Parts: sequence; structure tokens; C-alpha cells
Amino acid sequence: MTIARTGSAEVVLTSPDGEPLAHHEVTVEQVRHAFGFGNIGFELVPHANGEADLTALADDWLALFDTATLPFYWGRFEPEQGHPDTARLQTAARWFAERGVRLKGHPLVWHTVKAQWHDRLPSDETERLLRERVTREATDFAGLIDTWDAINEVAIMPDFDNEPDGVPNAVSRLARELGRTGIVKLAFETARAANPGATLLINDFDLSPRYERVIEDALEAGVRIDVIGLQTHMHQGFRGEEELLEVADRFARFGLPLHFTESSLVSGDLMPPEIDDLNDYVVDEWPSTPEGEARQADEIERLYRALTGHPSVEAITYWGLTDVGAWLGAPIGLLRADGSRKPAYDRLHGLIRGEWWMSPTTLRTDADGRVRIEGWKGDYRITVPGGEVVEVTIA
Repeated sequence: MTIARTGSAEVVLTSPDGEPLAHHEVTVEQVRHAFGFGNIGFELVPHANGEADLTALADDWLALFDTATLPFYWGRFEPEQGHPDTARLQTAARWFAERGVRLKGHPLVWHTVKAQWHDRLPSDETERLLRERVTREATDFAGLIDTWDAINEVAIMPDFDNEPDGVPNAVSRLARELGRTGIVKLAFETARAANPGATLLINDFDLSPRYERVIEDALEAGVRIDVIGLQTHMHQGFRGEEELLEVADRFARFGLPLHFTESSLVSGDLMPPEIDDLNDYVVDEWPSTPEGEARQADEIERLYRALTGHPSVEAITYWGLTDVGAWLGAPIGLLRADGSRKPAYDRLHGLIRGEWWMSPTTLRTDADGRVRIEGWKGDYRITVPGGEVVEVTIA
């Protein structure tokens, strides 16, 4: 257990008349980690809206994770101009929030999963609509979702030319005209104006020096970036502790919190190493295998132990709970398509809700009514005789 993740708190408990509860047994239990252990919540949007009964999936999600990423891909969120999917996503956000789950929206500005009705418009209209879209989402969800991937994959954004419909991408075109710093500034300043208290991330899969330069240039231009997001999809194999920590060290030099925003590990055959763009790998089926599941379980433990041990890392989001609908059809879920748990689920549960967690534990106050709690930083609940509950945070 890394010292950076743990702490202690002392609380003096008193009776209703103000006297110390000396030498009393109390029950202490952890409620939530300060560290963000997240997963996408995409699969549970229909459940939250009463469109499907996914109770078993929801129970497995809530038994392990405390931070949900919800989808705001413009082309799916607003496939028809003026008709955004606001109500469904608000309902889903409330469903998670009512269960104590922190929320992040992903993403506000991105050139992929595009709104095609937007692409044929001139650049000044593109910029106006993009600003309006960012303002609308940041405003409509304020108080529910106050953390956003403000811009996604800007390192490649001006150069993106993979247009299967032959129509130039409006956001990429605008990024070329404004420059990377200009489009980052647009995203962050527009979102910040709409929700001044929001936590805003820059997020990318390009972990090369090019992404470092994007961040450097934005910071030098006065853009306030709250968190740096680092994607680590590992369809071609586990990157290993040394590489992951080298990445964390390089980006930690900016003095900002790091979130590993999109992590995945395959429980079947690995994608061939010569594939450059992961989207280019298409197979008829990609099954999970016993050998792959054993490997995935070992690697997920190594991944989480390594990253929670780095002082700049404040959150890890695994990219998908189940193989159903998983990105690229890969067996990256922690549950099989039939809903049964893979070994990786149990291994991760043993860390997050086992080794790194305080289940209900009986402690005894001292002569002054004092009780000391030691554990991973986060929120705790103390239940005293008579049923009164005291909330405590180890910071």
C-alpha cells in the first residue's frame, strides 16, 4: 500500500448531551475512495432510463466502481440538429449520482463520431455551433456533471482525414484554421465560462512528445488545464509497469493531476503489433479465451498497482464492464458476454474493495471518546451506539 494513498483521521465522539463516548464500540466503514476508480457508464444508460432491465450488470458495476464516464459524442448525442439527447443523459447522470457515483462527461470537443449535419457549414458557423454545443452541455449538466473531457485527441485533430463519407470534417477543419492551441483555448474557455467550477481535462491517446508540446503551448497561452488525461488502450498487449510509469513521469512534470482515462486489456488473442490505427483491425469474431482471461487478470492487477503507486495519478477509468458492445468488438470487458465474471473482475475487486478498502470494522473509543481511523484516503462512515452516523474524510 503506497503511503501517498493512505492517511488517518481522529474523531471525538460524544453523546447527545455532549459527554465523550468513552470506551464504546463503534462500527467504521469506508464509503468511497478519494482516488477515482472509474468505468464507462454507457451500458447502463438504458437501465437508468427504464428502457431495459440490466439489474445484474448494474449491481456488478456499483460493487466495484465509484466514477462513471457518460457519452457525449456529438454525432450520437445530437444526430439531428436541435434535438440533443439531454433528457436521457440527465436521467442517467441522476441515477449514478443518487448511488454516490462521481461523473464525467466525454467529450465536449472531438472531431470523431461527428455530427454530419455540421460538416458542410462554413467555418464561422462551425465555430459558433461548437461554442453553443459546449456551453449547452456544460450548463445543462452543471451540478450533475462537473468534470469534462473538454477536448479529445487534439494532437491529431488538425491532421485527421479519415472521412468515409468524403465530406471534410468540420471540427478538424476548424482546428487547422485556429491551430491546436486555438481549438484547445476555445474548448476550455467556453466550458469554463458556462460552468466556472468545472474540472476540465485535456485527453489524448498520443502519449508522444507531440502531446507534451500541445500541453506546453496551451499552458503558455494561458489556458487553464485542470487535469491531463492519458489513454492506454492495450489491444496489442500490456505495456508493462516501466513504460506506464515512464509516461506518468513525463506528464507529471506539468504539475497537474493525471487521469488514466481509457484503459483496456484484452482477454483473448492480441491484435497484431503491425496494426497502426487500432480501428483498422476488423475480425468476424474476437472471443475471450481461458488463457487470455488468466493473462488479463494478472495484467489488470499489475496495471492498478503500478498506477496507484504514482503520486501524480488521481484516477483510472477502465473502458468497459462487459464484452457486449465493447470497443472494436474486442474482449476487453471484465464480464463475459453472458454476464459472468472474468477472473479480472474478481482480481480487481480484491484490490479496490478488498485490500484497499475498509469493510465494516469494529473499533473502540478511548477514555476521551476518541477513535482513530487509518486507511486509503476517502470518505468513511462511523455508526455509534443508538444508530447515529458520523461522516469522516481521510484527506
